[in-house]
Amino acid sequence: MAHAAQVGLQDATSPIMEELITFHDHALMIIFLICFLVLYALFLTLTTKLTNTNISDAQEMETVWTTLPAIILVLIALPSLRILYMTDEVNDPSLTIKSIGHQWYWTYEYTDYGGLIFNSYMLPPLFLEPGDLRLLDVDNRVVLPIEAPIRMMITSQDVLHSWAVPTLGLKTDAIPGRLNQTTFTATRPGVYYGQCSEICGANHSFMPIVLELIPLKIFEMGPVFTL
Repeated sequence: MAHAAQVGLQDATSPIMEELITFHDHALMIIFLICFLVLYALFLTLTTKLTNTNISDAQEMETVWTTLPAIILVLIALPSLRILYMTDEVNDPSLTIKSIGHQWYWTYEYTDYGGLIFNSYMLPPLFLEPGDLRLLDVDNRVVLPIEAPIRMMITSQDVLHSWAVPTLGLKTDAIPGRLNQTTFTATRPGVYYGQCSEICGANHSFMPIVLELIPLKIFEMGPVFTL
């Protein structure tokens, strides 16, 4: 999870997030290059004496400043489209979870386990134990296996919500009357936090998401849900 004074992105816990971080660094280097060239051109303009004001033909310069932006756009678009298609792939998920947004809590349904359904509320400050995180911990966590493709079916019962877990690279809108889906494969165990990322009312900031990812062998041994 994020910590105080953190500058970069959270550590990746899924292949999609690793690709997003790589693309972020790739685009950032291009932005640095553009900023350097623009600042250098401004510096030359302010410090160089304009001794020739009658230049009317600069075909080479016009070719460069037309071609270079096109090349830069291609260098950004190709990896961006690749990641976009990767996020839409659904490759035979091992487990399907349905998440329903409410004002202001989440309902989860394990469709592969006989319709196991439970609500997940934020823990009030009076119920926090040592080590719990204020405004982030919940009474019922979503327990999922690692190294297995998971499909999340996301919808809402009242207003717009957004189911987001940054360390997994997930952010999917929960829309009333519409069922959106996203997939992910976690690569390491742990407890990962997210929040509703769509302004949904007075208690919008009190809709945390907590995923507890455990090894697949432990998950297959039996119920690990503490409801």
